Amino acid sequence: MKRFLTFVAMVFITFNSAASIVYTFDDEVMQLRYNSLVKELRCPKCQNQNLADSNSPIAADLRREVYELLKQNKSDGEIVNFMVQRYGEFVLYRPKVSSLTYILWFGPAILLLIGVVIVVFVLKNSANKKQPKQLSAAQKDKLEQILKDK
Repeated sequence: MKRFLTFVAMVFITFNSAASIVYTFDDEVMQLRYNSLVKELRCPKCQNQNLADSNSPIAADLRREVYELLKQNKSDGEIVNFMVQRYGEFVLYRPKVSSLTYILWFGPAILLLIGVVIVVFVLKNSANKKQPKQLSAAQKDKLEQILKDK
């Protein structure tokens, strides 16, 4: 039992230490670019975490990859394109507007517009039902005759 607990503790320490590696640069601009990129790129394993926040092993590998690419003097665009080619548009928190992402970008606005149209339509119909209907001439004559008979 002690061996098992020791093994679990070692695995836990290994994963936590791998996720907490801090990459530093001699140039402050490079450090800012690195921080910006790892906050801008999404972890492929995690549903809604960027590379900076994720503790998964793949996020640690991608942080290392971003570090290496920056050391090779690659531009931010080249690094983002490399990540997109390798992992798809999912790694971008703000995917580019394309035929594949029209629903993602414009879907919420379209649904909101449809909702507003439905609410206006329902309100107009309920307002029309509340207004009293006009009586025809024959109906008015009959109503007057009924009221006279009382």
